[in-house]
Amino acid sequence: MTEFESESTFRDPDRLRRRAGVRGNPDRDQHFLVDDRVLDRVPSHLPDGTDRSHLLEIGGGTGALTDRLLAAGDRVTVVERDPDLAAFLREEFAEAVAQDRLAVLEGDALSLDLPEFSACVSNLPYGVSSEITFRLLPEGRPLVLMFQLEFAERMVAEAGTAEYGRLSVSARHYADVELVETVPREAFDPQPRVESAVVRCTPRAPGYEVADEAFFLRFVKALFTQRRKTVRNAIRNTAHISGLEDPDAVVDAVAEETLSSRPGDLPPETFAALAGTATEESAVGDGQ
Repeated sequence: MTEFESESTFRDPDRLRRRAGVRGNPDRDQHFLVDDRVLDRVPSHLPDGTDRSHLLEIGGGTGALTDRLLAAGDRVTVVERDPDLAAFLREEFAEAVAQDRLAVLEGDALSLDLPEFSACVSNLPYGVSSEITFRLLPEGRPLVLMFQLEFAERMVAEAGTAEYGRLSVSARHYADVELVETVPREAFDPQPRVESAVVRCTPRAPGYEVADEAFFLRFVKALFTQRRKTVRNAIRNTAHISGLEDPDAVVDAVAEETLSSRPGDLPPETFAALAGTATEESAVGDGQ
């Protein structure tokens, strides 16, 4: 039995909620993970060899996952936007705070200055999961993040599938992404309307080069707004988004096989090649 499988090692999530005096509020994106078995497994999804010297948790809640992370790493920083829950975490884990093993940052993870961290393990607030994920991915650190199942499936989707889109290409630009566990609604209280999933992101350099990363990501976004169109039409129709000044020059420089495809059929490396051609053939502005 590993440390994450012990039934007596960690605080009981239901007792934590009672001590915190909270019931959870779906309108505020508060769905507390209360299944001990899932909580125990989440930190174990970190890639082998991960530096665990400083773990980051976004959305600490009442501390059920925080408790596991303190056992899994040397130091933990928790970001919690609810001031009452932030105060509760400091009180509940006062010993770890005093030992400088836990820091609790009160505020919004989208606007706070995040500390340097070696890996992030979080049950993200679902309403801002995309924004937080794309703040974390460029940091190049291992991530284990919980999402709504539909979001997770889009994140790991392969080219040519219905779920494949901007999210898939953008995530794979930064990391190898894997759906490592599905989590039923019953694992939360209050229960969300949908199932959830845990995604592991293992950072790596992409297998292609992009001269302008901001343009590459904007170009991918633009083309997927026209995912049912051919690439030819998508390039022409979305210049106001991508910032291309001469989309026809780009179209003229791209092979017919690519132009007649649809964005959802192109792997990330083809998007990179297209973006490279676009920057060579057309002046690029900021888009919208």
